[in-house]
Amino acid sequence: MVLEDSECDSVFEPHITTEIFHCTNQPYGKVHCIMTGTPRANRPAILTFHDVGLNHKSCFEPLFKHEDMQEIIRRLPICHVEAPGQHEGAKTLPTAYSYPTMDQLSEALPSVLKHFGLNSVIGLGVGAGAYILARFALNHPDLVDGLVLININPNADGLMDTVANKITEWTHTLPDTIITQLFGKEEIQNNHDLIATYRHHITTTMNQSNVSQFFRSYKQRTALEVERPIPGGNVNVRTLKCSTLLVAGDNSPAVEAVVDCNAKLNPTKTTLLKMADCGGLPQVDQPAKLTEAFKYFIQGMGYLSSASMTRLRSRTTSSSSLMSFDGPRSRAHTNELQHGRTQSVGTEEKRGRSHTDISMDSISNVNQNMSKSTEVAC
Repeated sequence: MVLEDSECDSVFEPHITTEIFHCTNQPYGKVHCIMTGTPRANRPAILTFHDVGLNHKSCFEPLFKHEDMQEIIRRLPICHVEAPGQHEGAKTLPTAYSYPTMDQLSEALPSVLKHFGLNSVIGLGVGAGAYILARFALNHPDLVDGLVLININPNADGLMDTVANKITEWTHTLPDTIITQLFGKEEIQNNHDLIATYRHHITTTMNQSNVSQFFRSYKQRTALEVERPIPGGNVNVRTLKCSTLLVAGDNSPAVEAVVDCNAKLNPTKTTLLKMADCGGLPQVDQPAKLTEAFKYFIQGMGYLSSASMTRLRSRTTSSSSLMSFDGPRSRAHTNELQHGRTQSVGTEEKRGRSHTDISMDSISNVNQNMSKSTEVAC
């Protein structure tokens, strides 16, 4: 472990450390971690993991710098984790280096928590990072209080995907390949400034060789193999045991995969948030909306009792019931809180996908007897 720098920056970031962390007795190499805030024994930290072609700044900075996010930052420490060789200024990984698999990256996280003294976390991941955090939660449920998974794909690439990837590698540059992974066709065609910004970042900030290895590792992932519990069926099926918020923009290339993931998870613990008029990176495209959803999600677990949620409340009906729970709570109690109230506003034929739309304030409503998964459209 090498300590790089430490500084006191602002009232919202009372203590910042940036460390390169070596996982001991594991073949995972160096994991770059940025810790913000002071861990508390009775509260989890927010643990983030980025997508391919990105690092913690390009993936999460628009979200965590948003003014509405400061309510959360003041209360919960944040630990950003970057995959080997993906941080700014990273040197090219050695020729003999074998890049870790997605499974190995997920197994590096317990060492990160131990190093920083974190008892539990709320995971926030995008794309490859969402997959890694989901696998981490499956293998270490006692360490994860909740998950916010953006653009998660729980499936392995099939044969046709593998062939398509090979053709893409031959005909496209790495930045262009990553762009099509992150953004939808509509965004690429119409939002030229956003695409140019991220293409420039991938080209000039990221180490191309390292990005290629991380991307290849993600493409070689195995399926999560989760199974939706059936009432009266096997109670020991493999599934996420924590409260989970799945997020995708309507124009995201990952939207169908996210819907598929929702269909495979425990319906009493899972909420699906589809963001209308939003592309591949909701945390960049609509940070205010995602922050509101994130606040309600955390509030439902009892860690946020007085968040300022005026934007969202102004859009809710007078019949909405908002509840908060103060202070620490037992882990068993965590997963019984905050399940949405379904309000259908459309048909499957109109949307072209199998789902139910409900108002976003339902994330904050408590319904412990809910028997089907919740999907939110905003």
